[in-house]
Amino acid sequence: MTAESTTSHQGADSAAFTSYAAVGDSFTEGVGDPGPDGTFVGWADRLAVLLDDRVPEHTFRYANLAVRGKLLDQIVADQVPQAKKLAPDLVTFCAGGNDIIRPGTDPDEVAERFERAVADLASAVGTVMVTTGFDTRGVPVLKHLRGKIATYNGHVRAVADRYGCPVLDLWSLKTVQDRRAWDGDRLHLSAEGHTRVALRAGQVLGLDVPADPDQPWPPQPPRNTLEVRRDDIHWAREYLVPWIGRRLRGESSGDHVEAKGFVDPTAIKIQLESAT
Repeated sequence: MTAESTTSHQGADSAAFTSYAAVGDSFTEGVGDPGPDGTFVGWADRLAVLLDDRVPEHTFRYANLAVRGKLLDQIVADQVPQAKKLAPDLVTFCAGGNDIIRPGTDPDEVAERFERAVADLASAVGTVMVTTGFDTRGVPVLKHLRGKIATYNGHVRAVADRYGCPVLDLWSLKTVQDRRAWDGDRLHLSAEGHTRVALRAGQVLGLDVPADPDQPWPPQPPRNTLEVRRDDIHWAREYLVPWIGRRLRGESSGDHVEAKGFVDPTAIKIQLESAT
């Protein structure tokens, strides 16, 4: 990957993007969006395919450095130096979410560390696209943190303004508030949710995307109280209890997980096509 100095806002010149590095946690790794071989795909990989389609064949380079469960400081220590070394045209930087959901963390303080990382990246790569957090009104475990996430989002947007970063605003992407946009754990996006985020990211970067991320979901019959309760019990047993247990033990879902590293967008495309 080679550096290309740009100052980019929404509607950045996507023709300039011949290399891309994705930095972040489980959201960027693609948890919740398994391909046919079981490897997670996710919105960042899907965005890489959209970008690859717009340059000559075999000229696009992509690395996904994200690892699930990582906190902001871990991402800054482990992934940011790798991204700077690669010096790509585009970096997507999604970090701080796992810090914000931890009890007692201060979104103002997390945002200060976030800004230092953005400043560091912006000095070494082409365009840095940052992301806000989701609106968690419909997420049982996280809805009480909605105000805290909104405060952090305000800081992210302000940082983006100061450093000329395009913003992937997940809070405003209303279609991912549908439960079908989320995996069974209710903490990570489903394949369709990741697809819609990738499409929105493409729009932010000025791409003509193949579908509308705001397209309404097909109607579904209403669920009765018994079905909702049964789903909630299953979710608590399969996902909530293990998640709480890991937190109490100080464990991370990313322990012993390695980043994907360099990924061939053509291979991603083949994998996605075989799943349809």
